[in-house]
Amino acid sequence: MTDTAMGRVAEATPPGVARRIRGLSDRAIAWIFVAPTIFLLLAVNIFPLIWTIRLSFTNFRANRPNAEVESVGLRNYQRILTDADVWATMQATAHFLFWTLFFQVLLGFALAWLINRKFRHSDLWTTIIVLPMMLSPAVVGNFWTFLYQPQIGLFNYAVEFLTGVPATSFSMIGEVSLAPWAIVIVDTWMWTPFVMLICLAGLRSIPESIYEAAECDRASPWRQFWTITVPMVLPFLMLAVLFRGIENFKMFDLVVQLTGGGPGNTTTLTSIDLKREAFEKWRTGYSSAYAIVLFVTVFGLASIYVKALNKVKER
Repeated sequence: MTDTAMGRVAEATPPGVARRIRGLSDRAIAWIFVAPTIFLLLAVNIFPLIWTIRLSFTNFRANRPNAEVESVGLRNYQRILTDADVWATMQATAHFLFWTLFFQVLLGFALAWLINRKFRHSDLWTTIIVLPMMLSPAVVGNFWTFLYQPQIGLFNYAVEFLTGVPATSFSMIGEVSLAPWAIVIVDTWMWTPFVMLICLAGLRSIPESIYEAAECDRASPWRQFWTITVPMVLPFLMLAVLFRGIENFKMFDLVVQLTGGGPGNTTTLTSIDLKREAFEKWRTGYSSAYAIVLFVTVFGLASIYVKALNKVKER
């Protein structure tokens, strides 16, 4: 803003307002601008959390708003922590988390390392690789459901070629033992590019002078990889694991689109189980306690992980 424009703004400001503004410190002015955002965050995040905690100690049902609400103490939490089905759901979620993160980190880092070599048309290949993460989960779910179809699914014919099992009698999303792996494959296909981009940023942040110094010391490419590349990319890799771990813990739409939470309960993740309790069985108090248990679990694990990440960054 030019001096002339600033002068016009100052002249247009009422004298009383101008005196009050001049009397405010920079800190007070900063709070004036930040306060609406803080208030909005409190309204959107903190209030629902407090309300959920309150409901978790009651037998409230959302489909019976006029029914008498009774306090049940810690009964909802006790039922959750002693329910074998809940622990089976937790186990299925942990299985999904581990294998998706394992494959996404492995493939994402490998792709980032290859693209960082800057071969011919590397920019074009980067664009092609990131296309899956630009699609919505609904589109990806429908696309892969088509691929998994017994009669026309291209994926099934590939399985028939490798195993000899007739494609018309085989459905990966219909097999109890294979349905979880079907979801792992789809999520890995969709989100490996995200991990690749973060790893690529880490690789390109490493100064070339470090590699030149290592070559002067006659360090082999393999030793450079393990002593320079991996340690310096590790914080980026851990950050990608944190983001994907939190997102996959909340995975819902893709699983429902592919399997609907079946067959059986093999692909029933905690998010799907929570949705059933809240909006199919209408056990709002119980589902509120369930949500708090999941929140504490994610928050606790994420806090421990962030501390480990900070220690890695300080090295």
